[in-house]
Amino acid sequence: MAPPADPRAVERTVIENCAVATVDAAGTEYADGHLVLAGNRIESLGAGKAPENLRNVVRRIDATGHLATPGLVNTHHHFYQWITRGLATDHNLFDWLVALYPTWSRIDEQMAHAAAQGSLAMMARGGVTTAMDHHYVFPRGAGDLSGAIISAAADMGVRFTLARGSMDRGEKDGGLPPDFAVESLDDALAATEETVARHHDASFDAMTQVAVAPCSPFSVSTELMRQGAELARRLGVRLHTHGSETVEEEKFCHELFGMGPTDYFESTGWLGEDVWMAHCVHMNDSDIAAFARTRTGVAHCPSSNARLAAGIARVPDMLAAGVPVGLGVDGTASNESGELHTELRNALLVNRLGPHREAALTARQALRLGTLGGAQVLGRGDQTGSLEPGKLADLVLWKLDGIGHSSIADPVAALVLGAAAPVTASFVNGRQIVEDGRLLTADEDAIARTTRDEARRLARIAAEG
Repeated sequence: MAPPADPRAVERTVIENCAVATVDAAGTEYADGHLVLAGNRIESLGAGKAPENLRNVVRRIDATGHLATPGLVNTHHHFYQWITRGLATDHNLFDWLVALYPTWSRIDEQMAHAAAQGSLAMMARGGVTTAMDHHYVFPRGAGDLSGAIISAAADMGVRFTLARGSMDRGEKDGGLPPDFAVESLDDALAATEETVARHHDASFDAMTQVAVAPCSPFSVSTELMRQGAELARRLGVRLHTHGSETVEEEKFCHELFGMGPTDYFESTGWLGEDVWMAHCVHMNDSDIAAFARTRTGVAHCPSSNARLAAGIARVPDMLAAGVPVGLGVDGTASNESGELHTELRNALLVNRLGPHREAALTARQALRLGTLGGAQVLGRGDQTGSLEPGKLADLVLWKLDGIGHSSIADPVAALVLGAAAPVTASFVNGRQIVEDGRLLTADEDAIARTTRDEARRLARIAAEG
């Protein structure tokens, strides 16, 4: 773990009188505890009051009635969909894609920036401190979409991973998107490499990282999958794609490749500890064993899976096998709320509808999925995702003494099973970005107006064809 700045000079923030759920390896919790933030790191934490005689304390927070947790980590999203919410509300995945690709294929740089602002704002005000965006729609002449998205995240103050997506299988090749909205193999690889070179930061406290992320087996060529994996490993970055989301996808893989999705991924170099897949709903025992053996990660998106009637991912079995699992919002055209903190509850409830029933997940397992599990999936488990000395100061204070939670004695149960808890304060890299449920880094009302206008502009352009 990289050392923090000179402890004699760094400014400190002291947080006291709160319950603390560290989500460390031992699941340490304090009913009444404290944290000391030194610059962008967690310096110390524990039961009771903070140590006396701390130097350079610039702020003290009395967090009575609150629970402190690591900041939430979102492992799968499509920001651009913020401006196409509420459409195709009764479709399965393939029909939904067919209905929406003609609209998505008209996005431009201005729309992408606005949609990213909306997506990030909704997550940040709900406790997300590390976000990611899988952006794979790059219409010709649309402008610098990756730059627009990264700029929005930087302005919001959220730690961010851009999964630079790609598609090279358009309608003429049997794919779903219009041909003008896909890239050639060479163009996709070149643009992805350029994005990594321009924006990826490999440092311990990086605010922006980039992953290589061809969209899905049914929207990209085998050569793009294979060369994408080789590119990512040559550049030293992570790999991300969609996998095993629907029964239709499994049928497609068998018909086109003569094997199921997991075997196909392995044949193209897409299993490994540097890989994470979105969804993984339709996984058999052999698939789960392959993911566990290779430490391939999973982004579990319970609300989107329910919205598109994709099914229930076998999360309890994955966790038992040792598969790294985090939570994802997924695109807000299939999860209109756009919030991750509600996914804690939905993950627990949806998985209890499966074969494990009440033993599927506990409240603390759900919180771990949304924090340390997500950080590990993004390759940042040594830096964030739990409250431990030396880790980055990414944390949230949840208000639990209001009417929605005050009669629940267990604060973790209150957070996961209760109503969506208000965020009194959210810190990223030691900087507070939310106060009393409102963003400190952006004008929420202005974002609401801009995203509404861009949604209407996109609808008008799509209607005109």
